[in-house]
Amino acid sequence: MKQLVLDISSGDTKVVEVPDPSVRTGGIIVKNHYSVISIGTEKSIVDFAKKNLIGKARNRPDLFKAFLEKAKTDGLIVAYQQAHRRLEQYLPLGYSSAGIVDEISDDVKDFKIGDKVACAGAEYAWHADKISIPKNLVAKVPDGVDLKDASFSTIASIALNGFRCANPELGHTVVIIGLGLIGLLTVQIAKAAGCKVIGIDLDERKVKLSLELGADHAYVRSESNVTTILELTGQIGADSVIITASGDSNDSIHLAGKVTRKKAVVSIIGAIKLDIPREDFYKKELSVQIPSSYGPGRYDRSYEEHGHDYPVGFVRWTISRNMHAVLQLMKEKKLTPSKIITEISSIDSAVQSYTNFESSAKLRIGSVIKYENNENNVKSKIISIKKMEPNPNKINCGLIGGGIYATSIALPIMRKIKDMTITSVSTASGLSSKSISEKYEVNNLYSDYHDMLEDESIDLIFAMTRNSLH
Repeated sequence: MKQLVLDISSGDTKVVEVPDPSVRTGGIIVKNHYSVISIGTEKSIVDFAKKNLIGKARNRPDLFKAFLEKAKTDGLIVAYQQAHRRLEQYLPLGYSSAGIVDEISDDVKDFKIGDKVACAGAEYAWHADKISIPKNLVAKVPDGVDLKDASFSTIASIALNGFRCANPELGHTVVIIGLGLIGLLTVQIAKAAGCKVIGIDLDERKVKLSLELGADHAYVRSESNVTTILELTGQIGADSVIITASGDSNDSIHLAGKVTRKKAVVSIIGAIKLDIPREDFYKKELSVQIPSSYGPGRYDRSYEEHGHDYPVGFVRWTISRNMHAVLQLMKEKKLTPSKIITEISSIDSAVQSYTNFESSAKLRIGSVIKYENNENNVKSKIISIKKMEPNPNKINCGLIGGGIYATSIALPIMRKIKDMTITSVSTASGLSSKSISEKYEVNNLYSDYHDMLEDESIDLIFAMTRNSLH
């Protein structure tokens, strides 16, 4: 199958052929019909990859600190080699998609083959023909909702979670700073909740679009914004501000402090500079909320990977419940992602979308990848790079697991042993297998290690998965 990836070392995007994913315990296989390029988020990742090593270190001081700690314990050379090998891997792109259930784990009872579903997660809902995804990151698409719209459900859940963190009430005035993809979805969500919505952006085209989507007022960013918003609220100020803009500027947080009322809430979704101006925030006793992505459950392995849900009486809105909520808004036509789609491309032509992040003068908001789904296509859970016979004079080895230890420690040592050769690899992610095959000239890629065990030409298997999986 095809998957869109980022080469971290060069910053180039490309489409690679990888094995079809295998269904895992507690999960399902989804055949993608659409996925959404989150232009703001994915642009920042591509920009990071295009930096040199020094630029990457400056951009991610947390990773540079981890590198220094590694250098202290294992030495500078070992730390550098491991860091360099990590940069030689492919990074999957995408986190919001929709499609049809293709396979189901035996322990999953809430879905059936053929269900229309929306999928979430930067670790799962990739730009790929098929994805393997845990059940808590999947939501059934209601009748009447197009899969193209449903593919926005994860991104809309980010908007919804940010909106919830602003503690809105019916009749509240909500200022939304930044009218990109998430900002425009937030406009529609706020209107559906009965709020008065004021939008602010640097781009006049986005300001106009926000008005078409239901904003009560919208303005290009200027010095007069503070006066205008205070006039619109009877000199009270906004009840909450939701910042969906991104960038290195501190302007958004300064503006938020000026236009809010006393004890208002500022919900910060976008990645902005957080140099909070003390005077306004102190005098008004403003609250700052930084929502965690799509909602409660995010970054919790117990919820995301192992399928343990939170009791609804204690955690009303989880990732899954937020996804169901935005899908219901789509069914009721209160949330219409189709109105902000500015381009639809195939997975092959989507590579060009990433090269045009900076150069295109065209307004780009909703960028969607559409997948060709041939019902008669053959599943490719085993890929051979080229026809190759096993070497009778060497020990032919297979590798299960392609994590940090395998790629940074074991494989560099194993390739130096003259009497053996690594012929096959199986990883949870077919993309990890692809990276390993290109780096270490491994010929056979498996998405299911059971298929590798059936290969009688393999003499020795190395299990390098997590210890708990041995």
